[in-house]
Amino acid sequence: MSTGTRPSADILLATSGALDRDARDLVLVGFLAFVVPVLFICVLSGPERDRVDDFYTAGRRLRPLRGALVLAGVYLSAATVLGTTGSVAIYGYDGLFIALCTVLSLGVLLLLAKPLRRRAGYTLGDTLALRAPGPAVRIAVAVVTLSACVPYLVVQLSGAGTTTAALLGMSGPGVEQTAVVMIGALVVCATVFGGMRGTIVIQAIKTVVLLCAAAAVAAVLLNRFGWDTDSLIGAAAQGSGRPDAYLRPGLRFAAGTGAESTLDFIGLMVTIVLGVACLPHVTMQLGAAPDAAAARRTVRHALGIVGAFCLTTALLGFGAAALVGAPAIVGADPGGNSALLLLTAVLAGGPATGTGGALLVALVSSAVFLTTLAVVASVTLAAAAAIAHDLYTQVLRKGRTTEGREVAAARCASAGAGVLSIALAVGVQGWNVQFLSVLSLAVAASSLLPALVYSFFWRGLNRTGLLWTLYGGLFCAVGLQLSGPVFSGSPAALFPDRHFDWFPLQTVVLVSLPAAFLLGLVGSVLGRRRAPAAGELHRAGAPGPR
Repeated sequence: MSTGTRPSADILLATSGALDRDARDLVLVGFLAFVVPVLFICVLSGPERDRVDDFYTAGRRLRPLRGALVLAGVYLSAATVLGTTGSVAIYGYDGLFIALCTVLSLGVLLLLAKPLRRRAGYTLGDTLALRAPGPAVRIAVAVVTLSACVPYLVVQLSGAGTTTAALLGMSGPGVEQTAVVMIGALVVCATVFGGMRGTIVIQAIKTVVLLCAAAAVAAVLLNRFGWDTDSLIGAAAQGSGRPDAYLRPGLRFAAGTGAESTLDFIGLMVTIVLGVACLPHVTMQLGAAPDAAAARRTVRHALGIVGAFCLTTALLGFGAAALVGAPAIVGADPGGNSALLLLTAVLAGGPATGTGGALLVALVSSAVFLTTLAVVASVTLAAAAAIAHDLYTQVLRKGRTTEGREVAAARCASAGAGVLSIALAVGVQGWNVQFLSVLSLAVAASSLLPALVYSFFWRGLNRTGLLWTLYGGLFCAVGLQLSGPVFSGSPAALFPDRHFDWFPLQTVVLVSLPAAFLLGLVGSVLGRRRAPAAGELHRAGAPGPR
C-alpha cells in the first residue's frame, strides 16, 4: 500500500523536534489549554430544548456578519489550509489558481444563496422535494449526501489522527488509530449535544484563530524578507528547484501528456469551484440565515474573509518554497500538506527558539487541529440530518413523529455516522486516501449541482429527470474515479500495483457533470411521455402509478 498519509506525521514530528524539551511542553500545554475549552463551549452551546429547528438551523437567527465567520470556517477546511499552501509552494502558478478557485467557489454559492434559502428546509432533501415530492427523491438525496460526506469525514479524521499523535511526540499506526478514536469521539459528542448551535460556535472560533495564526506567520515571514514581496517570490522560485517553470502554468500535472495535463488541470479547477459550493454541510449552513437576503449578505461577507485568507496562504506557500524548498516538502509529503508546518518550524527558530517560537508553533498547531474538528463536526451534522430527517422522519415515519423523537434520531444518526467514519478512518490509517476529498467534491459537483440548477431554473424538470440527475451524476463520478489513475496503476494511487485505470484522467468532472445534465434532460423528457400514458390507463380503469 502507498502510505500517503504517513509523511504528515513525520513532518509534525520534525516540527516538534525543531523545539527544545521546554518549548515542546509549552506547545502541548498551550494546545490542550486552548482546544479542550473550545470543545466544552461547543457542547454547552447546544439547544436547551429538543426542537428540530434549533438542532438543524440554530433557530434561523444567524446574522450576516457572524454567519460570514461561520461560513468562512466551513469553507476553510484542512485541504484549503494545508493543501493550498503546499500547492503554491510546489507548483507556483498552478497553486495560485487552486487558491483562486476556492474564492470563485463562493461566487457560485452567491448565485445559489437566495434560491437555496428561499426553498430551505432542514436538508437538501427538503429543497429538492419541493419540485418532486415523494420518498424516492429523498432517498436519492440522502444517498448522494452520505456519498459526499463519509469520504470527506474519513480523510479529515485520518489526518487528525496523525496530527494529534505527532503533536504528542509519538508515531506509529497504533498511536494514530487511538488518536483517531479519541478525536472522533470528542467530535461526535460535540455534534450530538451541540447540534447546529455548537457547530456555529466552533466554526466561528476556528475562523478567528486561523486568521490570527495565518497573519502571525505571514508577518514573521515578511519580516524575514524585509517586507519585500518581490524578494520573497524570487527566493521561492529558486527554492522550488524549477525557477524557470515555477511562475508558469503546467507544473501541477506535468507528468501527463499535453492534452491530459490540460484537461486534468481544467477539471481540477471545475471540481473545486463547483464542488465546494454544493457540499451538503456548506448548503446546510445557509439555512441558519434569517432570510434569503441575509443569506446572500452572509456569502458576500464570507467572500472577503476567504479571499483575504487565500491571499495569505499564497504568501505562506511562497515562504515555504523559499525557506524550506519544494524538494524537501515533496520528499516529506508528496501532497504538499507539510508546507505550512515546516515553514512554521523554520520561522520558530529551531532548537534555540524561545517562548515566542513555541507560541507560534502552538498557535498554528491549534489552528490546524481546530480546522479539522470544525469541519468534521459540520460534515457529521449534515450526514446525520440526511439520515434522521430524510430517511427516518420523511420516508420511514412519513412525517408522523414528534420533534423530540426526530432530534433524538438526529443525535443517534450523528453517533452512527461518526462511529462509521471512525471505523473507516482507523481501517485505512497509513493508506493514501487523499483522493477521497476529490471524490467528495466530484460527487457534489456532478450530482447535487445539476439537481439544484435544474430545480431552481428549469420548469421542465420532473421526478424522473431529478432521479436520473442525482443517481447518474453519482454513479458517473464514483465509477470514473475508481477507474482512474488516482485509484490504481500509478505510484501515488491507493492501489499502485493494481491496474483498473482505463480512464486516463485524474479528475472526472469534465465527463460526469455533462453526463448528469444530459441524464436529467433525457429523464425529464421520458417522464413526461410516460405520465400521459399512465393517466390514460388510469382513466380506463387500470391501476395508476402510486
